Amino acid sequence: MAIPLTVIGQEIVRYCGTLVFAVGILGGALSTLEFISLRTFRQSSCAFYLTIISCSNIGSIGFSFSPLIMVALISTDVSDISLFYCKFRRCMSQAFLGISMTCLCLATIDQYFATCPYPRLQRLSTIKLAHRLVITTVLIWILHGIPYLIYFTHVQSSTTNKITCTCINTSFNYYRNYIFTIGIIGYLPIVIAVLFALLSYRNIRHSAYRAVPLIRRDLDKQLTSMVLVQVFVCIFTLTPYVTINAVITNINFTNDPNTQVKIQLVLNITLVIYYLYFASPFYVYLYASERFRRQFIYVLSKIFVNCWKRPRILVNHVVAPET
Repeated sequence: MAIPLTVIGQEIVRYCGTLVFAVGILGGALSTLEFISLRTFRQSSCAFYLTIISCSNIGSIGFSFSPLIMVALISTDVSDISLFYCKFRRCMSQAFLGISMTCLCLATIDQYFATCPYPRLQRLSTIKLAHRLVITTVLIWILHGIPYLIYFTHVQSSTTNKITCTCINTSFNYYRNYIFTIGIIGYLPIVIAVLFALLSYRNIRHSAYRAVPLIRRDLDKQLTSMVLVQVFVCIFTLTPYVTINAVITNINFTNDPNTQVKIQLVLNITLVIYYLYFASPFYVYLYASERFRRQFIYVLSKIFVNCWKRPRILVNHVVAPET
């Protein structure tokens, strides 16, 4: 007896999605821990962007992906039950996705500036500027989420009487489907990241011929290799879902139920692959950089030693006064 395609799609989200969720939360926490534990990374603007990416990826998986897994596991969407969560989840989901995509672009641009042979452009790669850009980015995406709080609400179906969390503004829904999903957090960050990653790679190849301090050169090579592999993963994880979403948005398949089922199966598969990008950075960094692996072992060993290190008890010897 053949298994229906709808069941296959649900099982993919249920099992593969749960694995991606668990691996992503763990990886995001570990990468954030390493970036904030080492002084080398705390003083690097590119590493600061990667830290923000790790934090926002946890938020993206938590607010955007986990509700889809819950629907596959228990067939219940909390957004359809709680109006507050309906609005809050959509607002935070777009914010974390936007911050992650923006910081990926900023990281590749920063590495281009850091490895550039022109001193004027090198001065743009500073931790102070990175702090300002991240604060600006967070504020912009928070403001961008205000329409989600306004236009998403509970709507009751006239035929099934089922309440769903839906956008009630046609213009904003058009912007969200065509401009935001396909463009702003879709193809645009992929193109920007690929362009500046390639430019950074070109600069690194020529850095051996320039007078650059050895420590700075090693750090630039490490961060560039990490960002390059992350961009490579970005292409193969984000592009399929964005493309399928664009096809579904622009072509009407409502007249063919069989095609609908097949498209939904492909959408579920590409959706899990899509969120694999947000779950993968830590493991990508481990693969791309031997130095990152050594630093990770050092951080873990340092935490382990501090946890098991016995506190030193100081005994005060009181000398009785002579009588």
